Amino acid sequence: MYKLALVGRPNVGKSALFNRIAKRRIAIVDEAEGITRDRLYTTATFLGREFELIDTGGIDAKSKADFNEEIRRQALIAIEEADTLVMVVDGTIGLTIWDEEVAKILLRTQKPLCLAVNKIDYMQTEKLIHDFHSLGIKKIIAVSATQGNNIMELLEAAFEGFDFETSTKQSPEARIAIVGRPNVGKSTLINHLLNDERVVVSPIAGTTRDSVEIPFSFDNQNLILIDTAGVRRKNKTHETVEKFAAVRTEDAITKADVCILVIDAQVGLVVQDKRIADSICEAGKGCVLFFNKWDLVKGFRMEHARKSIELESPFLAHCPMIFGSALTGRNSLDTISAALEVFSATKTRINTGQLNKFVEGALQKNHPPMLQGKRLRIYYMTQVAIHPPTFILFVNNSKLMGDTYKKYLTNQFREVFGFAGVPLLMHLKNKAKQKERKSVLSGTEKPCNEDDLDDSYFT
Repeated sequence: MYKLALVGRPNVGKSALFNRIAKRRIAIVDEAEGITRDRLYTTATFLGREFELIDTGGIDAKSKADFNEEIRRQALIAIEEADTLVMVVDGTIGLTIWDEEVAKILLRTQKPLCLAVNKIDYMQTEKLIHDFHSLGIKKIIAVSATQGNNIMELLEAAFEGFDFETSTKQSPEARIAIVGRPNVGKSTLINHLLNDERVVVSPIAGTTRDSVEIPFSFDNQNLILIDTAGVRRKNKTHETVEKFAAVRTEDAITKADVCILVIDAQVGLVVQDKRIADSICEAGKGCVLFFNKWDLVKGFRMEHARKSIELESPFLAHCPMIFGSALTGRNSLDTISAALEVFSATKTRINTGQLNKFVEGALQKNHPPMLQGKRLRIYYMTQVAIHPPTFILFVNNSKLMGDTYKKYLTNQFREVFGFAGVPLLMHLKNKAKQKERKSVLSGTEKPCNEDDLDDSYFT
């Protein structure tokens, strides 16, 4: 698949153009300079032909801003791997010396090159493109990322002479999001897994802003790794960009199949980690815990860490826990193996016969307590969905199911069937009619509407 990279100095509208071509809001767009730091990739199409689109941070050789050198290096890598280049400039500001510097870099590559003069929102302003002829780029197209003007013409010019063959691109088998608080080592873990400086890494919290999707192959499986911005507490999120980054992270959790929650082993599980875990559970996604920087921990055993997790979070207590170091790579690949096992578990189906046998055994071990002179009765249980595994328990009265007995049933269920790292959604439904009960036991039941369910809970 051909790759097209958008390159230019800061704040000329590359990310806005990236979103316009992709037809989705992927990159964060803001008036401030230096918002994009990593290379962002997405698959886009024009005239039925697929290509890979790359957004880059602004190239500014003289800037002393944070991460400038790292941003420049990321952009140069994108230039190197791209098949065709689009240089983006700001038509309203005109030609600058920084545009000239970027043009020299791109012309030296001798790759197909097209100039997109952005922010030409009206036909009357198209004459502004003539300021840029001195750059020596033959193909010049006036575009507007905000209005969507001449985007198709730009892509046709960029891919002129390219021979698009039928794509054999395979869809990813799983999407794995790396999530956690700022500065716990998420980007370092990504870079070590890829054996490449794929995303910008810095000791400064909040370095990553966009959610960066990266194709990754592991044991002959095509995966997508998603590097996300660190999630701060809401009252700590002041900048508009940080708020956008938090929204992108929440969106990444929703779109992922499994999340790897990175925890700073030196600090341990904190309130914000638990909030992120709750978001993963509520989204119905699988979860793996990675205790990063474990090589720096002294006088604290893995057993102690596991015990503290069990006390702090019932859901995380059932998640696979990996102890290692993203910096040295210790046990980093184990996180992917564990994530794929969790992903496989999210697709597991259990037949109604096995579930009813489980219910019978659980009731015999521990009868439900009496509440207001009445006792809970569970008639039968069935699975109605996967991703996440979803079950319905048919009972005499859902109000008789106390929290303690819920916890008991869940623990027994996981002991019998596993589901490590997988949130389980349990619905309670009051006593079914005899005819409906027979259909459930025979496996011919109709799916229940959510309105028919009396109670539900994630665990």
